[in-house]
Amino acid sequence: MHTILGAGGPVANALTKQLIAHNEAIRLVSRKPAKVDYDKATWQKADLLNYDEVLAAAQGSTIIYLVAGLVYDKDIWRTQWPVIMQNVINVTKATGARLIFFDNVYMYGLVNGAMKEDTPYKPSSVKGQIRAGIAEMLMNEVKAGNIRATIARAPDFYGTDSTNSFIDMMVLSNYAKKQSAKWIGDANCKHNFIYVPDAGKAMFLLGQNPDSNNQIWHLPTPPAITGKEFLNIAARVYNVEPKYSSINKVMLWLAGLFKKVIMGTVEMYYQYDHDYIFDSSKFEKIFNFKPTSYEDGITEMSKTLYKG
Repeated sequence: MHTILGAGGPVANALTKQLIAHNEAIRLVSRKPAKVDYDKATWQKADLLNYDEVLAAAQGSTIIYLVAGLVYDKDIWRTQWPVIMQNVINVTKATGARLIFFDNVYMYGLVNGAMKEDTPYKPSSVKGQIRAGIAEMLMNEVKAGNIRATIARAPDFYGTDSTNSFIDMMVLSNYAKKQSAKWIGDANCKHNFIYVPDAGKAMFLLGQNPDSNNQIWHLPTPPAITGKEFLNIAARVYNVEPKYSSINKVMLWLAGLFKKVIMGTVEMYYQYDHDYIFDSSKFEKIFNFKPTSYEDGITEMSKTLYKG
C-alpha cells in the first residue's frame, strides 16, 4: 500500500493520479478530508505532529511518501519540521516501509553554477537552515542502516491552482485574463520551473524502483531560461504581448508587513535576483525521462486551469 502523508497538495495530487492510473492501493493522510473517486483509496485523518496518529495511518504501508507543506513561516517551520521528520522516521522504522521525501532546494543556498544532488548545503536563509537540518536527520538514519529512504528534490513549480506558485498566479492567470504579468526579481536571470504532473510521475517512478533507495534525486525539470524567455513563451501561447512588471525585494517586504506569508518570501529573494539553475540530468538519464517543455506545459494550462 502507498501512503501519502500530506495529501491534498499539488504534488500529492499529481502522485495520487499516477497511483490510480496504475491501480495501486492508496491511503491518503491529512488533517482535512480527502475525497477520491477510486475504490482502492482510503482517507485517514492524522496530524503529522502526533506520532501515534501517523503510526496508525501508516500501518500496512509498503511505501510512505512525505509531501507535506507547512504555512510559509520560518517560525512554524523551525518548530514543526523537526518534529514531523522525527515522527516519520520513527514510523518508517516501525512499519519497515520505504520512505520518499519530497523536498525543495533551500538548503543549497545561493549556488554559483548548477544545483546537483551532491551540491553542499550552504543555506542562505533560516528556512534553508531548517531544510538542511531535516534532510541531514533523514540521511543520517539512512547511513546508519536504520531505514530505506529517498529524497526527491524539485525547484519552483507550475501547473496548479495553488497560491504557492507565482508562475501560475501572477503569469499564466494574468495572461489568460489578458492582463500584464508580474515577475518576482530580475527577469534577466535564469530560473527552472518543474511542471507539477512531471513531479507526480517522477515520485511514482521512484516508488516503483527500489534501486532508487538511499539517494537524493533531482526531479525532471527543463533547462533554466531567463524570466523574459519564460514570459515570451507564455505570451505566445496566450496570444498576448509579453507585458510584465517586476516585484523587487522592497516591494515584497512592504507587502509582507500586511501579510506574513509574503514576508516569508523576502529571505528567499536571492533565488530571484541571481541565476537559479537546477540540474536533473541524473534522473533523466537513469529513468529515460524527458521533462515537459515549458511550451507544452503552458499550452496544457491554457486549455485547462488557465484557459486563454
